[in-house]
Amino acid sequence: MKKILIINGPNLNLLGRREPEIYGHLSFDDYYAELLHRFPEVSFDYYQSNHEGCLIDKLQEADGVYDGVVMNPGAYAHTSIALADCIRAIGIPVVEVHISDISQREPYRRHSYTAEACVSCISGKGLEGYALGVGELLGI
Repeated sequence: MKKILIINGPNLNLLGRREPEIYGHLSFDDYYAELLHRFPEVSFDYYQSNHEGCLIDKLQEADGVYDGVVMNPGAYAHTSIALADCIRAIGIPVVEVHISDISQREPYRRHSYTAEACVSCISGKGLEGYALGVGELLGI
C-alpha cells in the first residue's frame, strides 16, 4: 500500500469560508473524506500549518516514511526559498497543488519558488488538483 502525505500551508484551514468565489465552499476536511474514499488503496496522512518552519519540519520527517507528498504551500509558494530547498533535499517526490490558477492571479502570485523543486505543479483545477496530484504519484 502506498503512503502519501497531504500538506496544506497557511490559511488553507479556512477553505469553505475563505474567499469562496476563488476557493469554493467545501472545507478541506470534507474534501479529504472524499479523497480517502476515492483512493482506498492509499494510506493517507494529512497535515496543515500556518507556519513555514513547521511545514519544513513535516517535509523532513516525511522523507523515507512516505512514497510521496501532495503539497499546497499556499502563499509560501511565492516567497519561500527555504521550503524549496527542503523539497530538493528530501528523497521523495512532491507534487505541488494550487486550487486557483496562479498564472491568472495577481502578478506576485504567478511565480512559485516551491514548484521549481517539485516533480510537477497542478494549478487551477480546484480541489480536484489534490486527486490529480495523488494520481500522478501513483502513476495513474
